[in-house]
Amino acid sequence: MRIGFGFDVHQLGENEELWLGGIKIPHNKGTIGHSDADVLLHAICDAILGALALGDIGKHFPDTDQTFKGIDSKILLQKVITLIDSKGYKIGNIDSTLCLEKPKIISYVDEMRKVISDICMVSIDDISIKATTNEKMGFIGRQEGVTAYAVSLLVKKTL
Repeated sequence: MRIGFGFDVHQLGENEELWLGGIKIPHNKGTIGHSDADVLLHAICDAILGALALGDIGKHFPDTDQTFKGIDSKILLQKVITLIDSKGYKIGNIDSTLCLEKPKIISYVDEMRKVISDICMVSIDDISIKATTNEKMGFIGRQEGVTAYAVSLLVKKTL
C-alpha cells in the first residue's frame, strides 16, 4: 500500500466557472487557472501521484503547455489513473476536504463522489468529500480563493 497527500489552491474571480469535483456548480464567482481550475480534482491528482513518488500535477500537465489550456480536469485525473494502472496500482480510497466560504456544496457532494468514483474505477463508498469554511478569515474567508486537500491510498493490483 502507498499513501499520498495533495493540496491545491485557486483564486476566485467574477465571470469564471466554478468546477469542483468534476461538476460545474452555479455561483457568482469561479476559479481562475490554466485548466478548468478544479481544485478538488487537482488535489486528488497530486495525492495519487505523490503516493507513487511520481511528482505533481505541474510536472505531468504544466501550465506552460498550451495542450492543457482550459482542459477538463476529469481528463487529467483519467490520465493519472492510467499512469498508476501502468505501474501496477489501483485506488484503495480517497479522502478529501474543500475549504471555501460559499457556495455551500453539500447538495453537490454525492454527484462529485460519483464522477470521481467512475473515473477512478472504485465504489462511490471509497470516495469521501468533506467541506469546511475558513470562518471568514484570510483569502478564503474574503471569498478570494478556494483550497482542497486530499489523501489517497493506493494498493498493488493482484494478478
